[in-house]
Amino acid sequence: MLNKLTTISLSLPVVLLTFLVGMPSLGQLKLSPAECQLKKWYLPESSSANSQQKLPVLIPRVPVTCCEDDTSCMDQAIYQIENGQPAHKKALLQSIDRSLRYLQTPRAEAAYQNYQVPGITRDRVYKSLIRFRQLLLTTNSAAALHTAISQEFVLYQSIGKDSKGSVLFTAYYEPMYTASRVPTAEYRYPVYKLPPDLDSWSLPHPTRLELEGADGLQASKGKLRGLELFWFRDRLEPYMVQIQGSAKLQLTDGTLTSIGYAGNIAYNYKSIGRELANDGKLPLQGMTMPIILDYFQKYPQELNVYIPRDPSFVFFQETKGAPAQGSISQPLTAERSIATDKSLMPPGALALIRSEFPFADSTGKLKHRIVSRYVLDQDTGGAIKGPGRVDYFLGTGKIAGDRAGVTVSNGQLFYLLLKP
Repeated sequence: MLNKLTTISLSLPVVLLTFLVGMPSLGQLKLSPAECQLKKWYLPESSSANSQQKLPVLIPRVPVTCCEDDTSCMDQAIYQIENGQPAHKKALLQSIDRSLRYLQTPRAEAAYQNYQVPGITRDRVYKSLIRFRQLLLTTNSAAALHTAISQEFVLYQSIGKDSKGSVLFTAYYEPMYTASRVPTAEYRYPVYKLPPDLDSWSLPHPTRLELEGADGLQASKGKLRGLELFWFRDRLEPYMVQIQGSAKLQLTDGTLTSIGYAGNIAYNYKSIGRELANDGKLPLQGMTMPIILDYFQKYPQELNVYIPRDPSFVFFQETKGAPAQGSISQPLTAERSIATDKSLMPPGALALIRSEFPFADSTGKLKHRIVSRYVLDQDTGGAIKGPGRVDYFLGTGKIAGDRAGVTVSNGQLFYLLLKP
């Protein structure tokens, strides 16, 4: 879910494409015939056009009906059978239960105490999840579920980045790396535990460059001495873990473990992809994570130039195989959890996202298609700012990473709440 936050208490999964902060607009995807697209997916013109008042970040509207010959407004995956099991339905139910647990906590009560959108309360979000869960268990098709939602729910659409409902989607994942519990000649680059005295550090905090040096090997001489948690072979690997916020580790002693976000210093993340573009090393247009990784494979010495330009720094804790957690302190669910700006969006709430995402075919080749997915808003990230950004959690491992690395598209974000 990802990113460098300026407050130490929040969790940190980040966009794999956080490297690309500030990327140019991709334009609106041709999702369906133009008249249908405007009527069904954009915010009503009366909500966005010529308004002298500042719009709320979420606008209530009637549920979106499907366009002719376009069923992508329905989450077809829920009812697909994989290996004899409805895998997506099971995952969605699991994610719902995790949000329900969160919504019963004092932390959730505090988060909704002064929520800025009238009518969106913790109680309403909770009851909406309960009813959606019942519908999920009693319907046997995407169409039946869609019809029931149309009858019982109101959709609150994000105003997006343009006040018309256009939202930029990226994705993040949990990488898998080989690491060592002890430093060796091969494993030299550490990740660090949270300093126990971080709250007493004077502001401004030391930057990444000041904490670990230009080469990433100088931290033992300063404030991070003795806080090394695990060591990696490649300098880019612990940096990628900081971006993603968690990782599964295959240790050199043959055991498996994992690490998760524990805190960060008070600096915002600075995109090294943007820095490469600013220096003319790579074109910003069309930049993806594979292109960035390929650049650093060709020019590994450049890591010591560009990583130090990011002043942010993230700390970790060993989680011993536990799933990656979101900012609501609940495990994330692959393809059923999203990260948004939690200063704006309702934590733990049920949402519907619709955009273009990559999927692996039987040969492993990635193909993009436009889909809708019911998801739970369970995470946040320092690069996920404003009502026009969503980060989609795609799971763990290489395929998830490959998909996340090429996920960048415009779409829509809706929150589902029972009619008053």
